[in-house]
Amino acid sequence: MRLSEQALEQAKAVGATDDVAELKLAEEKLERARSNMLSESFRDARMRAEQSELDARLAEAKVLTLKSQEQLTLLQSRVDRLRKQLGEQR
Repeated sequence: MRLSEQALEQAKAVGATDDVAELKLAEEKLERARSNMLSESFRDARMRAEQSELDARLAEAKVLTLKSQEQLTLLQSRVDRLRKQLGEQR
C-alpha cells in the first residue's frame, strides 16, 4: 500500500486535485484497500491498492499532459507573434 500512497502524493505534487476523476478513484480504492486489510481480505486489499496506484499514476500523467499542452499552446502563440512581426519588418 505504500506504493499507492506514494503515487497519490506524487500526483498531488504535480497538481492533481479532486477535479481529476482518476485521483478521486485512486483515493477511494486506497480506502477500500485499507478496509479490506482490516477485514483481513488481503488479496482484495492488494488488488485495490494496485488499482489505486495505477489510477494515481494516470491522474499524474493527465495533469502533466495538460500542462505540456498548455505550454505548447503558449509557445506556439509566441512563435506566431514573432513570425508576424518578422513579416511586418520586410
